[in-house]
Amino acid sequence: MALFSSLTPVFTAIICVLIGVILKKKNGEREKRETKSKPLSHPWVDEDLKDGTDHQLEEEEVDEEQQGFDENIAHVPFFAERYSEAEMIKRSQEFYKLLNKRRSVRFLSDEPVPREVIDNVIRTAGTSPSGAHTEPWTFVVVQDPDLKHKIREIVEEEEEINYKKRMGDRWVNDLKRLRTNWIKEYLDTAPYLILIFKQVYGRLPNGKKKTHYYNEISVSIACGILLAALQNAGLYTVTSTPLNCGPHLRVLLQRPANEKLLLLLPVGYPKKDATVPALTRKPLEDIMVVM
Repeated sequence: MALFSSLTPVFTAIICVLIGVILKKKNGEREKRETKSKPLSHPWVDEDLKDGTDHQLEEEEVDEEQQGFDENIAHVPFFAERYSEAEMIKRSQEFYKLLNKRRSVRFLSDEPVPREVIDNVIRTAGTSPSGAHTEPWTFVVVQDPDLKHKIREIVEEEEEINYKKRMGDRWVNDLKRLRTNWIKEYLDTAPYLILIFKQVYGRLPNGKKKTHYYNEISVSIACGILLAALQNAGLYTVTSTPLNCGPHLRVLLQRPANEKLLLLLPVGYPKKDATVPALTRKPLEDIMVVM
């Protein structure tokens, strides 16, 4: 009896350990099942598609088996143009000088711009690399005066709220030196507005979603190429990312739910009396590290 009494705490401890092991195993199996039931997490897929206008959009799974790619795509010889070292240096210097003249211009003329130029710069932007060559971009060109004005009304209404409530004192104060505010006259005067939408996902012939890998990075690269192409053509713009305007502009322009506004560019010639802030750019040693 004394022996049993002395062993009781040992038996109790063993039982507690066994119960703990059993519970841990069950919890692990449950977590494993829940993980399997969850959709796969893709870092390249934008998760902020829901923008208040997608209430009718039902959740769908991406077709993981079929992405619509041709598995037997042909590879062709690549012939690159090779320059001498002297020519390379010359070309790189000239291109730098060209792009170093690029400025954000908020005072744009209403002088007409040839439509063919706009077509060509967007073709150039379309040469951008993209994740798995999904080309997840849509460039919406607006030239209709009434539509441009509606865009201005939407942008100015939201931007006024941004400046007065959303952005905060520090952000607003940082912008004061650039003399910018919520009044966007250039949205009316610029002969063209280019609105760049990223396609968060695509559609396969069977109607299922098609994954657009790294869609925001891909479209951002295309935007950079577009800015360079505009500068090369002698046109100017100001990069505009109107906060909280995307959903309204998407609906106004009748774009589908899988597209999200990334950038708005008013494009044209500067006014004759246009001014820009006297800014300087960081020297090479501040932006480049050679290892």
